[in-house]
Amino acid sequence: MSTKASSRSTHVEAILGRDLYAQVRNVKLLLVGAGGIGCELLKNIVLTGFGDITLLDLDTIDLSNLNRQFLFRKKDVKQSKALVAARTAQQFNPSVRITPIHANIKEPQFDVAWFRQFHIVLNALDNLDARRHVNKMCLAAAVPLVESGTAGYLGQVQPILKDRTECFDCMPKPIPKTFPVCTIRSTPSQPIHCIVWAKSYLIPQLFGEDEDGGDELDEAEKQGENAEKIANLRKEAQAFTAVRNALRSGSHPKPNGSTTRSRSKKANPNGDAAQLVFNKVFEADIQNLLSMSDMWSNRAPPVPLNYHEILNDSFVLPNHPETDAATSNGPFVPQNKAHTNGHNVPNASSSSTASGSGGAGLKDQRELTLRENLELFIHSTNRLSMRLNSGEDTISFDKDDDDTLDFVTAAANLRAAAYGIGGKSRWEVKEMAGNIIPAIATTNAVISGAIVLQALHLLRKNYGGLRNIHLQLKPEVPLNGSSVGAPAPECGVCRDTYVELLCDPSRVTLGEAIERILGDGDDEGTGPRDVSVYEDKRILSDPDFDDNLERTLESLGVTRGKFLTIVDEDGEWGNVAVAIGVLPPNHPPNGPALIPPFPLPKPPRLSKPTPPPLTPNTPPRKRTASVMGGDDDIEHVAPPPKRTKTGMPHINMASPSKKKRLEDEGLLIVENPDEKVDDEPELITIDD
Repeated sequence: MSTKASSRSTHVEAILGRDLYAQVRNVKLLLVGAGGIGCELLKNIVLTGFGDITLLDLDTIDLSNLNRQFLFRKKDVKQSKALVAARTAQQFNPSVRITPIHANIKEPQFDVAWFRQFHIVLNALDNLDARRHVNKMCLAAAVPLVESGTAGYLGQVQPILKDRTECFDCMPKPIPKTFPVCTIRSTPSQPIHCIVWAKSYLIPQLFGEDEDGGDELDEAEKQGENAEKIANLRKEAQAFTAVRNALRSGSHPKPNGSTTRSRSKKANPNGDAAQLVFNKVFEADIQNLLSMSDMWSNRAPPVPLNYHEILNDSFVLPNHPETDAATSNGPFVPQNKAHTNGHNVPNASSSSTASGSGGAGLKDQRELTLRENLELFIHSTNRLSMRLNSGEDTISFDKDDDDTLDFVTAAANLRAAAYGIGGKSRWEVKEMAGNIIPAIATTNAVISGAIVLQALHLLRKNYGGLRNIHLQLKPEVPLNGSSVGAPAPECGVCRDTYVELLCDPSRVTLGEAIERILGDGDDEGTGPRDVSVYEDKRILSDPDFDDNLERTLESLGVTRGKFLTIVDEDGEWGNVAVAIGVLPPNHPPNGPALIPPFPLPKPPRLSKPTPPPLTPNTPPRKRTASVMGGDDDIEHVAPPPKRTKTGMPHINMASPSKKKRLEDEGLLIVENPDEKVDDEPELITIDD
């Protein structure tokens, strides 16, 4: 060991103590995520001396990462985050072993058995679905987890240990903001409505798979949204077919002024594809909406945009409250009041001067004029169209894809102008469309330090020292630690009983798997009972649906890394979560296709809900006795009258009309058991 490395380890050993430092050096640790938190955290655990680190991340390095993810340099852009971070951090402590993996943590090879090899897992993810997945896998593998997250200046750290602390899913998470379809498609009132429209509707319609949006509109109709609007939106969706064809067969201007046509398809007879899209979306569709006068009785109607007038600087927007009557020669945002009543003010900056103005700030942070937005729309549409004609089947929005970001920025701002809504800069659109919360390097550093502290508590089994850490916007208490909570009794994740079933999914049927997990009930297991079986949110079987019991797990899509959840129909037993694993490598080829867990799971019995207490006004049902006792002191009280059963009116069975109605419903009333019945139907005696 070099003098420098020896000096480093001496300091760490002095801080942690000899025993804990020796334990840390032998720990096998999994770090999921190599982004903002992940880079800081990797540096911390490497310098702390964790001996065996596995780093897993799916992402590649983007230029925007470099302002806070300090393990990366400009030369590393487009490379794997896991590989580059491991290579850079290795230099901090050469005695540490770092194994980078460029993959998705949800891939099937990362199953429960794979997670079980680690002593502790640290989460540095920004994806809610992936965080839930890691939480469940750690619970199933009984491996401690330290969960974390940041949002701007806020951050949190949560240590998770099965049966001791609440898990990631014990507390409900906020549902992402959604907007009604008709608001997005017909009546936007905020910039975010226009951005969501361009990102989630327009791009898929023009450059995505050939869909008409029927499912979305059907669901909106079921939710009770305006039927007239829905019918109009269906017509719009059908009209997109011609526009989509134009994008895949049109002529596209090159930078030098010449044109290029698609490979072997017929050229667009209507000219430039971008103009055709513009005329459809910003003129014809808006004209169509204006024909529904009732829609605009209580709101300002939109304004159809004119392609040539905007390019010629002759288009004038009406005096909308938010756009303040801006025209094509100036920004159409409230803070830039360069126009009055739709007429140009002398000295107002034109698009050309605005684009070259150094005082306008960075290019992405400058508000675009109406003409600049149209020019950006034309260029981005043609670039995307050329990509389709060059072999790309579909194109979806990606905040790091300049073409799609330019298209969303331009389309959203053009729509905002038509509806009298303030525009947004390219930078703001990127934040809003990508659901980006600005990342603060200092926040990541503070949270990463707290993660290591909680990890050390878990390794020492100092469970009393575990804390939920919160970084908050409170100057008096910026960093707050609170005691960890107990598992929520109603949690559908950590309250399950987890077992692993090793099998060959191509040879094991669903019925066989259920039978082997439940057992016979004599020595182990709960025994046969009525259960429902789920895979995630899919129901595979229940007592009234047994069609899948004879199908193999593989045919049902239940393979390695998936979970079967067995739910008791009577609510007497807790749920059993069965993790599907692979047979061991040395398993004989002709051996059994399934190795059940040992011992078989026996989930806890669930307590029946207690009936509500009697109300104070309920009369006593037993006679009362005096305190002194003795027969002479007993006060005999008549029992209260029986309560009439609610919801069950008294039936006079002798009533002919009632008897006839019951017979019509298939119930025959006979006077005695010996009475003969015509046609001798199959009878069930309900009262003898």
